[in-house]
Amino acid sequence: MIEGRATAKNVRSSAQKAGLVMDLIRGQDVNTALTTLRFCQKRVGRDISKVLSSAVANVQQQEGAGSDIDRLYVGSCYANQGPSMKRIRAAPMGRAFRIIKRTVHLTVTVKEREETMVSTVTAGVPSVEKATAGRSSRPSRRVKRKTGRKTIRPGKNPEKVTSVTNDDD
Repeated sequence: MIEGRATAKNVRSSAQKAGLVMDLIRGQDVNTALTTLRFCQKRVGRDISKVLSSAVANVQQQEGAGSDIDRLYVGSCYANQGPSMKRIRAAPMGRAFRIIKRTVHLTVTVKEREETMVSTVTAGVPSVEKATAGRSSRPSRRVKRKTGRKTIRPGKNPEKVTSVTNDDD
């Protein structure tokens, strides 16, 4: 299996923001991932697309790798926190507030898809396996929640019972 990896270090963004964009492209084909990054609203998307393009170029440089980019997909991608730059901002009355400028290390791994496997057909019915990764065989139950509150108006209290008797004797 052919694999390529690229890393960008000390990119000026936070690891949390970069991780949100990385979650969008994980497991996608390379062309789809590049398109997703191009139209992403986050600024770190440009840096991630550069790293992804570098990883694709690294795969193409290996021996035995074909020039077919359509078979490549994003195998793993993650954002680790880099060193933080500490700065000081002046505050009133001679004090100072600390500003932390975060950096991130971006890593993208590109892998080549294996050959597609031919499914076996027995007696005219294709075999289908049910994937239950991490699930139990019981169906999940939903809890019905109350949508509104019960309001009690003055004079309409159901617990307070007043009896009226006619004593005309």
